[in-house]
Amino acid sequence: MTSHAASITPSLRRGLVAALAAGTLVLAGCGSGSPTGTEDSASEAGSSPVAASSGELTSISVGTIAIASSTELRYGVAEGIFEDHGLDVELIEGQGGAALLPAVQNGSMQFAVGNPMSVLTAADQGLPMKVVSGYSWSSAEGDDINAVIARKDSGITGFDDLEGQTVSVNAVHTLGDLSIMEAAEMAGADPEKINFNEMPFPDMLAQLEQGNVDAVWLPEPFMGRALADPENVAVGYPNQEVMDGMPLTIAFTSESIAEEKPELVTAFQEALTESAERAAQDEEGVRAMLPEFLKMDEETAQSIHLEPAHTDLPVEKMQTIYDLMLKYGMAENPMDVESLYVQP
Repeated sequence: MTSHAASITPSLRRGLVAALAAGTLVLAGCGSGSPTGTEDSASEAGSSPVAASSGELTSISVGTIAIASSTELRYGVAEGIFEDHGLDVELIEGQGGAALLPAVQNGSMQFAVGNPMSVLTAADQGLPMKVVSGYSWSSAEGDDINAVIARKDSGITGFDDLEGQTVSVNAVHTLGDLSIMEAAEMAGADPEKINFNEMPFPDMLAQLEQGNVDAVWLPEPFMGRALADPENVAVGYPNQEVMDGMPLTIAFTSESIAEEKPELVTAFQEALTESAERAAQDEEGVRAMLPEFLKMDEETAQSIHLEPAHTDLPVEKMQTIYDLMLKYGMAENPMDVESLYVQP
């Protein structure tokens, strides 16, 4: 397990930039659109304007992550929504937003849906990325889709109690530790005195029960499993403490695609918006896709809390996230985040 102080390390920045510059990525194809699509390779996809009126489909590759919120994107592909907008989509699965960035930058992937902080970190380092759409969000009120969990007998009842404690997140310098630090400061604690370590979500609950960590940051379905044990309690929802509806994933592309293929970007934006809207009206259909997609049982698929998905551009909220990144040493250069957006 890796511990860290609040500030991002120079080596982490260099590592991200090096990975982006090299364009290295291990990805796995996990789905596609209609077999009637063109035979262009992924690197050539999007080389001509979308021509839905002629019945011709433009092949594109879209990066995604194996989390529940990706289901709306998969739903749109499965229901033929992207085809209706002239796009034959191959979905490529990556490990996270930072892993998807190199493939988008080097053109082997035209779009991706991932963590907004990965895009903001790349932009902070001067790498040309563009945000084309919002995607999934934290719940503005009520039960949220992730929480800080502690043992009932730990004495940790609020974010102020995390000072001096060890808290596990799946990766440091992401929305997990960023929102927890801000929530702790808002509660009167010193966020610099929280000890974060990295741990895969599936391992966190056992480590919490064994007393190896004091608290864990868990999303669904892990959050629901943790709270099913009466010995565990939810300390709070850090996303909601920071803002009412935090953008958790966004859709992005490269600056070259945004500038050279505006018709392709527009078609993707419109298809993604329609997919999110139709998925919101068909919760049963979305949940039916979860067992195969995420290898979960039917009962869990029916009970987990789904992230709200809509494609509004979260300009002000993204600026708030970036300003917090500056505050906690996760970014270096002041930036107007609106400059990253491709308006519909």
